[in-house]
Amino acid sequence: MIDENVTFVIITVGFILICQSLFLFMDARKHGHNYWLWGIIGLIQAPMPTLFYLTFVRKLWMKKEKRN
Repeated sequence: MIDENVTFVIITVGFILICQSLFLFMDARKHGHNYWLWGIIGLIQAPMPTLFYLTFVRKLWMKKEKRN
């Protein structure tokens, strides 16, 4: 039988992955990127797909440097 703590962890991780996937899907769609790819990648693991997307695809770090 599965312990209650294990069930809680599985549900929490699933919730985090779905939220991340939805964020990546909607943001990539809004900015004209390959949104299906980012939505699926967001379901695989956390938080690396989000960090990779924001750093290399959206290039947020470059936008901050240009403002200064």
